[in-house]
Amino acid sequence: MRGQALYVLGLDLGQARDYTAISIARRTEQNGKGHYALQHLERCALGTPYPAIVQRITGLDRKIREGPYWGDCRVVVDATGVGRPVVDLLEDVRGLDVYPVTITGGDEVNRDGNWFRVPKRELVSGLQVLLQTERLKIARELPYAETFVTELRDFRVKITESGNDTYGAWRDGSHDDLVLSVAIACFVGEVVSKPEVCCGTPAWMR
Repeated sequence: MRGQALYVLGLDLGQARDYTAISIARRTEQNGKGHYALQHLERCALGTPYPAIVQRITGLDRKIREGPYWGDCRVVVDATGVGRPVVDLLEDVRGLDVYPVTITGGDEVNRDGNWFRVPKRELVSGLQVLLQTERLKIARELPYAETFVTELRDFRVKITESGNDTYGAWRDGSHDDLVLSVAIACFVGEVVSKPEVCCGTPAWMR
């Protein structure tokens, strides 16, 4: 790596009634396992135009690469639904290392270059393992730290009539944007550091 550390920046894109969430975690390795220190949480105001979001991501990436953080950065963006146009805008920015993730309801992880198709269950389960094994640390003084914890608490598994499992916030008015931004960032952080975990069974969650 070019810098002293690896940072993963997660971008979960919102729509008219959903927030766009941004997270940054610093990845280190201890005893062969990835550990993550969550160093930034942010929600963009509702209705923030996508070019402004791209500008914000570009600024954060520059701060990591050139500023006091000084490290390499992977920009991980939710490409599901409205995400593709934003992915195109990000990929047009010179120097950004972009990893789009399409969140699916399937069972398998698939990769095509920097593009991933990842079942939501894998993202959620992986995040739970990182938390339960204390491999994900959250600084309480972070803005939105308490909101992130609340999202985690409100996150539930739902079983559909067809027998499929779905994941999301169960309370009216609840959101899962911060949870998903951190989950996709940590997923790609593991894959780019240990390519053998993808595809197939995501051993990084064990």
